[in-house]
Amino acid sequence: MEHSLTQQSTRVAVVTGGSSGIGEAAARALAGDGWHVIVAARRLDRLQRIAEEIGGTAVELDVTDDASVAAFAAQVERVDLLVNNAGGAKGLEPVEETTLDDWRWMYDTNVLGTVRVTQALLPKLRESQGLIINIGSIAGITPYEGGSGYNAAKFGLRALTRVLRIENAEKHVRVCEIDPGRVATDFSLVRFNGDESRAEAVYKDKINLLAEDIGEAIRWVASLPPRVNIDTMNIMAGDQI
Repeated sequence: MEHSLTQQSTRVAVVTGGSSGIGEAAARALAGDGWHVIVAARRLDRLQRIAEEIGGTAVELDVTDDASVAAFAAQVERVDLLVNNAGGAKGLEPVEETTLDDWRWMYDTNVLGTVRVTQALLPKLRESQGLIINIGSIAGITPYEGGSGYNAAKFGLRALTRVLRIENAEKHVRVCEIDPGRVATDFSLVRFNGDESRAEAVYKDKINLLAEDIGEAIRWVASLPPRVNIDTMNIMAGDQI
């Protein structure tokens, strides 16, 4: 890790899924607020570019791989803020047509990935009396047609977040869940396996949130004093009900 991370006065934030979208926006917003940001994801080349631009640190991380998470945690000396942002969806088929492979990927990435990283960094978060921000989704509150696997994963993340707060409140680790609505990122491109026309149709002729909107919400939650815990925040696009 860079030498600045050893300075006790430096607030250190870890952002998973930090190579694009909400993760990248969060990393930039936090860095602008004085945090030293460790951006973590699988695409190391993109991480290194972002880290260089914001004065942060890039560390490769696959949240679905136990060994990768362990190696990542071994490099992190201190954590004051953990933003569990890595996640995503696959497919939009009805239950009878969806595949178990897609379900496994969504659960492993959105839920178990959050468990792995949180378990690995929780001792350091307790030392710093830090903050965990889990990035959920409106899909974890309101089911929709074709969303069964992603709905189930984000409902699971919501339950995990609640339990984390119960278990850590007296240990002075705050836990927050931010649930965005429709955000114009590469989310739908991943969901539809690179089908650009189908992904673009999700956002066409609609008022869409930007990744920077969620990044600013993350920055604001992280800026609050330890006496304040934002339990849950729902952020919807202007025309989204």
